[in-house]
Amino acid sequence: MSSRPVPTPVVDPEAILARARLTFDIEAEAVTGLKTRVGPSFVEAVRKILEVRGRVVVMGMGKSGHVGRKIAATLASTGTPAMFVHPAEASHGDLGMIKAVDLVLAISNSGEVDELTVILPVVKRQGVPLIAMTGRPESTLARHADIVIDAGVSKEACPLNLAPTASTTAQMAMGDALAVALLDARGFGSEDFARSHPGGALGRKLLTHVSDVMRSGDEVPRVPPSATISELMRAMSIKGFGAAAVVEPDGRASGIFTDGDLRRLIEAGADLRTPKAVDVMHRDPRTIRVDALAVEAAELMEQCGITRLFVIDGAGVVVGAINTNDLMRAKVI
Repeated sequence: MSSRPVPTPVVDPEAILARARLTFDIEAEAVTGLKTRVGPSFVEAVRKILEVRGRVVVMGMGKSGHVGRKIAATLASTGTPAMFVHPAEASHGDLGMIKAVDLVLAISNSGEVDELTVILPVVKRQGVPLIAMTGRPESTLARHADIVIDAGVSKEACPLNLAPTASTTAQMAMGDALAVALLDARGFGSEDFARSHPGGALGRKLLTHVSDVMRSGDEVPRVPPSATISELMRAMSIKGFGAAAVVEPDGRASGIFTDGDLRRLIEAGADLRTPKAVDVMHRDPRTIRVDALAVEAAELMEQCGITRLFVIDGAGVVVGAINTNDLMRAKVI
């Protein structure tokens, strides 16, 4: 029995682009339409979430479930403890994850998803506040909810008006609006964000201090003002830093000498046998505090057009050294 060959779909570039642009228009309209429906219930939802002593438990099935996972992740990363619980798994034991101190945010465009509606009475009996995000304020989900957030859309971007497209975009946008409103109400700042994203670029910039990446102890090239040029060269070579700090007996830096300074002396034909470090050093070198952020060191180097800094403590004593390579290894720059 032979099977018919499957015809190759006709690719019409203009039709493809037209459908893509129409999708953008429909979804943009869906998101913009939310602005007119955000009102007292949204404010009440934010207030209720701020009062919660436990976590926001986000629930949703199918595409709404995928959106719910993202909303839970966004809430958690912006100062609102949250987790996602799958409604179907909740009916088979995971409902035990929800405690009386929690709040449930249930997402469903239709508000009639069986896996979700079947557990609502149990959630309510526990005394857990329920916020519904739905496209049908008259649905079963909405009737059970304490607060209803209307995330409805007039139509889907799908030409069959079936596949969740504009509706899930609207849910995503509404979830972001909730997270941002909560973030703002909590006074959640960039340092708070960094603490929940320690592996990200922002986390490295706001959490990494000079003390975390600097060279210290014997790795720091330093010589007394009486050191010879030969001793300066040896200190720079052994430590591999390309510069040496000229330090007073009390440990404070009085100057700096770099390999660039050495090249310029040689090019000028200077006698390198007699000068001391105090004679060739640059006075009042740029330094940075040991408790400063590493990103501050990077900014200072950029502003001054230099590639290395010596690190000092509160008393001005040299305790470390840092250069652009150190900052790059730490992924600060």
